[in-house]
Amino acid sequence: MKIAIIGAGALGLYYGAMLQRSGHDVQFLLRRDYTAIREKGLTVTSVTGDFHLPVVRGVKAAADLDHADLVIVGLKTFHNDQLPELCRPAVGENTVLLTLQNGLGNEERLAATFGEDRVMGGVAFLCSNRGEPGTVHHLGQGAIRLGEFRGGASARAEETAALFRQAGVPCEAVADLARARWEKLVWNIPFNGLCALTQRPTGDLLASTAIQQEVEAIMREVIAGANAQGLSSPIEAAEVVPRLLEVTETMGDYRPSMMIDRQEGRPLELDAIYGRALSLASARHVDMAKTRLLFALLQLGEES
Repeated sequence: MKIAIIGAGALGLYYGAMLQRSGHDVQFLLRRDYTAIREKGLTVTSVTGDFHLPVVRGVKAAADLDHADLVIVGLKTFHNDQLPELCRPAVGENTVLLTLQNGLGNEERLAATFGEDRVMGGVAFLCSNRGEPGTVHHLGQGAIRLGEFRGGASARAEETAALFRQAGVPCEAVADLARARWEKLVWNIPFNGLCALTQRPTGDLLASTAIQQEVEAIMREVIAGANAQGLSSPIEAAEVVPRLLEVTETMGDYRPSMMIDRQEGRPLELDAIYGRALSLASARHVDMAKTRLLFALLQLGEES
């Protein structure tokens, strides 16, 4: 299959490398890593085994992308205004677009330009960071849950999930994409925000009983907002909260993407992760007060 990766950060580089290693024709839209990857290839250090791709197809400009069967979007959401321009050269008559971006509203952006029938979305439970140019570090996790933007089960979603599984990436097709996105927010909202604000990794937060209690409270608040959205089935706090905390404990001193973005002076993905969730919850008369405070504090940091 011909695959184009739009947004070759830690997520895009890792999943693209896994797909290329399994035999697919993968083309990356590269920026920071362009020269290093063109000269030396792409190196993945991974908890499941390191590997190196000596030859990688990469372009520096979107206009140089070939038409692809599948476009995978890993772009940071604060660049979503560029999505049509970046994706259009890779979109042919039968191209499918899959966004693995954080938060809410990303499928809508793609559907507005390319049509709802072309768009799928997914959530990636991936611990990865970029290293020196041409290197990505896979620190743990990696599973994907994906589904159709329009909702419902489909053969296309099942086939796409199988594509990732054959590449060594655990992947599940889901009928309710909105539910999967909200469940990911149950983790993203507390940990991304608190780690960015405190500049402490996840392990430090969980080492504090008081902070862990706040994390749990925020998680339950997000679940309340999610369950007001008419999901196919409710997210059960009694099951999800302990499971997410247990998974986070296995990550050690992990730095979420928002913490790294703040350290490196980049914008934060505030609208996709916080703004849209708060707006949707408010429309259903659910007050996510702790999340609202996190959002306000993070916005204050953006203004300084």
